[in-house]
Amino acid sequence: MSWGRWWFALQASGGAVWWLLVPTVPIVRTATLGSLDPVPVAALDVPLFVVASALAAAGLRWSAVVATGWTVLVLLGTAAWATVTREAGWGVVAMTAATVGSVLALCHVLLGRVPTELVTSGPLRFRTADPDAGPVRHLLGTAVQIVVFWGLFLGVLPLLIAAAETRWRLRPPLPDAVVQVVSGTGLVVFVLASLLGLASAVSMSTRGGGTPLPSAMPNRLVVAGPYRVVRNPMALAGLTQGAAVGLVAASWTVLVYAVAGSVVWNCVVRPLEERDLEQRFGDEFRRYAAAVRCWVPRLRPVPRS
Repeated sequence: MSWGRWWFALQASGGAVWWLLVPTVPIVRTATLGSLDPVPVAALDVPLFVVASALAAAGLRWSAVVATGWTVLVLLGTAAWATVTREAGWGVVAMTAATVGSVLALCHVLLGRVPTELVTSGPLRFRTADPDAGPVRHLLGTAVQIVVFWGLFLGVLPLLIAAAETRWRLRPPLPDAVVQVVSGTGLVVFVLASLLGLASAVSMSTRGGGTPLPSAMPNRLVVAGPYRVVRNPMALAGLTQGAAVGLVAASWTVLVYAVAGSVVWNCVVRPLEERDLEQRFGDEFRRYAAAVRCWVPRLRPVPRS
């Protein structure tokens, strides 16, 4: 049985256990449903979530579609309910995990795999930058990308996540002294990670003849600056920045967001990017990858290219 079907089996079992706990354990009902009447919710959720997931685990592909569609609808409804009433915040957390798992499992049930290549399609399709453009143009393009991506992924999205954490009453009470220490540590880490990201961006733009954006990638393999000690310094910087933002905001949900981003980048984006680099630079990239690790910096930099 494929792992997609195993997921739906796990989901059916988890849903059944949850519906047994809702009427018998008040804290479970309060945390996940709030003041919602569980009877009409169960009338829909048991057949469309529990039973449909069980049928999907048994191999009925249409049932996997039903279970996944219902899971997405429940997530949206639970999030709206929690935002309006400030109840059932943990229900949103549970349904977020169920939705992510269901969507991935559905892909595996229908396609036999997760189509990760879609991440680098359309405007994010791998293409090299204009080889005739000078370093100033690449630097300007990189600067725009930094403003947009840092503003979105390190500003807007963490702000919304932290606000939801507070609104949904998911933020644990912490002493002010602890919050100050955690936030101060996060600020220092953020500054250091940002310096690493900026140094990496400058090296890529001036030495590689391109930008960090997949649609305008470097024309030359960059082995300079931070790239001499770690293979993906910009990714390392960005993921560390995300964790630092979580510390600054003293938000565990933002930290989870940063960890999730790390998993997606390492498991989805990185293999696609390195496959593209190997196709374009061949043995040069293979020698570089053998000498410089992906995440753990070298103590001694490799020779500059």
